[in-house]
Amino acid sequence: QAPLVESGGGSVQAGGSLRLSCLLSGASFDEYAVGWFRQTPGKKRDGVAAIAWGSTGRTQYSDSVKGRFTVSRDDAKNTVYLQMNGLKTEDTAMYSCAADRTWGSILRGTPKIWGQGTQVTVSA
Repeated sequence: QAPLVESGGGSVQAGGSLRLSCLLSGASFDEYAVGWFRQTPGKKRDGVAAIAWGSTGRTQYSDSVKGRFTVSRDDAKNTVYLQMNGLKTEDTAMYSCAADRTWGSILRGTPKIWGQGTQVTVSA
C-alpha cells in the first residue's frame, strides 16, 4: 500500500466545493509537514497549500487559492484535508499531497513522500 493516499476528487460545477483527503499509513503524521500540489498536462506542478506538523497551526497558500481553499489536519486520523470552495475552471488539475519532516522541503516542492493524486475537474 502506498504510504500516502488521496481521495475526494471528482467533477463539480464552477462555484461548487470539494474536500480532498490525504491519508498517511505506516507512520505518525504529526511528525510531518504536508503540502497539496496540483498539475495539469504540459505544465509544471504548483504548490497550492501547506500545513506544518503538530499543533503549530502554520499554513501557507498560493495566491490563486487564498481565501477559497483551507488546509487542515487531524493527526488522530493521520489525515490532512484540503477544503476547496468557490471552485473555478482553472482549478481543474491532478491534486497530490506530499509529506516531509522539513517545512522547507514542502515550500520548495521537494518533499520525500508523495501520493498518486486525485483528479479534480471543474466545469463552467
